Amino acid sequence: MHPIDQHNQAITRRHFFGKTSVGIGSAALATLLNEGASSAELPGISHFAPKAKRVIYMFQNGAPTHLDLFDHKPGMQKHRGTDLPDSVQQGQRLTTMTQGKDRKVLPTPWKFRPYGESGIYMSELVPHMGSIADELCLVRSMYSEAINHAPAITFLLTGSEMPGRPSIGSWLSYGLGSDNQDLPTFCAMTSRDREASCGQIFYEWYWGAGFLPTHHQGVKFRGVGDPVLYLSNPKGIDRGLRRNLLEQLSQLNHLKQQEVGDPEILTRISQYEMAYRMQASVPELADITTEPQHILDMYGPDVMERGTFAQNCLLARRLAEKGVRFVQLMHAGWDQHNNLPTQLAVQARDTDQPAAALVKDLKQRGLLDDTLVIWGGEFGRTPFVQGDMNNQKQHGRDHHPYCFSLWMAGGGIKGGTTYGQSDDFGYNVAENGVHVHDLQATVLHLLGINHERLTYRFQGREFRLTDVHGKVIKPILV
Repeated sequence: MHPIDQHNQAITRRHFFGKTSVGIGSAALATLLNEGASSAELPGISHFAPKAKRVIYMFQNGAPTHLDLFDHKPGMQKHRGTDLPDSVQQGQRLTTMTQGKDRKVLPTPWKFRPYGESGIYMSELVPHMGSIADELCLVRSMYSEAINHAPAITFLLTGSEMPGRPSIGSWLSYGLGSDNQDLPTFCAMTSRDREASCGQIFYEWYWGAGFLPTHHQGVKFRGVGDPVLYLSNPKGIDRGLRRNLLEQLSQLNHLKQQEVGDPEILTRISQYEMAYRMQASVPELADITTEPQHILDMYGPDVMERGTFAQNCLLARRLAEKGVRFVQLMHAGWDQHNNLPTQLAVQARDTDQPAAALVKDLKQRGLLDDTLVIWGGEFGRTPFVQGDMNNQKQHGRDHHPYCFSLWMAGGGIKGGTTYGQSDDFGYNVAENGVHVHDLQATVLHLLGINHERLTYRFQGREFRLTDVHGKVIKPILV
């Protein structure tokens, strides 16, 4: 290639601004200061005293059925097999799987009973969660607009049904920074149901940084191989040689950053350094054989198996101990369209004991008071049957965004309480509705953040997790 052609090819827009007297580095600094002004202060500083320092979000992909787990509706028994009244359904949108079909009422076949001194009614399928009832605030009036899995999960985790926005863990990383320089601020782990019957996909944007600087994205801990990708050195590379290589690479990256002013180069430098520190911190973290046997027993029989929800819950507690800001556990398998009678019990068995153990473990270590724990899915399930209810093995419930349940504990949440009510069929919110953006606003509030002031300027406008919505649910706070 002719030298002039090489020069012209090298002149990109970023290269041009880097060569100007101001430089994109100065522009980036000005942008950061602008963002700080619009948020009332620079990121890394709480707006007010927080109740929680960290969050563990046990996200249940596929949508757990609130009617069979948390929202007791004994009155549905007398309507079994009858059509759901039009006055209840109100012409609301249904999925294509049940739109235009019969809507026969399906009461739960499982028994409910009160748990704890608070007497919160929950299903016999979740006795371990029942044992921590006095720590929980059970919200029975969640609602969303999204009716399909990926958009609904994306909405709950990023505030938008469309991929591309920062996830809530990334917002907290950006807004509050890290409490541990040897581990990521935001960690994600995934697991699936025991029988692998769920086709739900874990999309990377569920823990992505969107338009925020990339070092705010979640780091995924894996259930096979190295806990984190590329944690081990290549064959023939020892830690001393790795350190030497990083120092030389850092020098080259700093020279390039000075030339072009790309702030992402600084992110890359910091992430290389974090990766180096994680080579020492992560293996120690992942070695759960150091746990006492009574702790392992508390999390259940699957705790020693990598990639299970049980082991992920124990790792979440270990991450919380080390100051990781946001831990996102995602467990798939709740999408029970035609296997509710058989698979729901399997899911409950796999998740009930570990989830309760996590709350108990945090409490006995003095961590629950400043750790917000959340358990819930992207929406609920319909009160009417999908399939033939007379087939004792093959029927289920369809997606239902108009009313569902989740629970929270610790971190400033009022334990032993319920909030909100659904109607007699668990179909619509009857009292104290909690929208997805309200939940997000409440989570940020508990961490000392005013959700209206945590913003990031992108493509000419100020973005925030809650968009232009959201209100803090103050009755559930201590």
